[in-house]
Amino acid sequence: METCSVKLISLTKPSGDLEHLSAEELIAYTARVSNPANQMNQETTPRLLSYCIRNKHWSIFEQVNMTVEIETSRAIATQIFRHRSFSFQEWSTRYAEATGVITYPARRRDDKNRQNSIDDLTQPVKDWFQRIQGINNAEAMQRYKTALENGIAKEQARFLLPLSTKTKLYMCGSARSWITYFLVRLDKSTQLEHRQIASQCFQVFTGVFPQITSILKSEYPELFNNET
Repeated sequence: METCSVKLISLTKPSGDLEHLSAEELIAYTARVSNPANQMNQETTPRLLSYCIRNKHWSIFEQVNMTVEIETSRAIATQIFRHRSFSFQEWSTRYAEATGVITYPARRRDDKNRQNSIDDLTQPVKDWFQRIQGINNAEAMQRYKTALENGIAKEQARFLLPLSTKTKLYMCGSARSWITYFLVRLDKSTQLEHRQIASQCFQVFTGVFPQITSILKSEYPELFNNET
């Protein structure tokens, strides 16, 4: 069941004499600020990045930003916003009309781990949860639309919307912030729906930071070799 989508919006691009550098090469270039004679040496970039990750010298990864567009629900977006090192811009139901809702599957509460849920409920229970969500969401959206038709402002009518209401947001952060995000949100303790977003973000990250990704998978195999 598709409950989210992620796509790349922007990536820090070097300019001037450095415009030929990739994002990872720019990180290496800025990391060598104290060794200007060696700043353009890109042959050892993988070794430098590996050394810094292995020894947790994270500051060099703050020089490049990546922005992604995420489509999810308000409930999951709230979890994402807790990562305060990022900058966010979200769809505002104060100014724009809500576009729909997302239906989620039912899972059982884990009696031993409050941060986990287990997919072993009976099919009748799962079907009931899907049906009730459909009823609740349809009624909420109808009442929301009726409120708008009656002249109630969007900023007030939105109080009728459920947490499953669709939203879109832009998430911008440095490579360091993204690495930290993955270390937390690819872990099994993260709600599955949020983990699916983190996994998609990681696939985007892999495309623009291939060397860093390879190093992370080597240093944290328990997370990054099984991120899906």
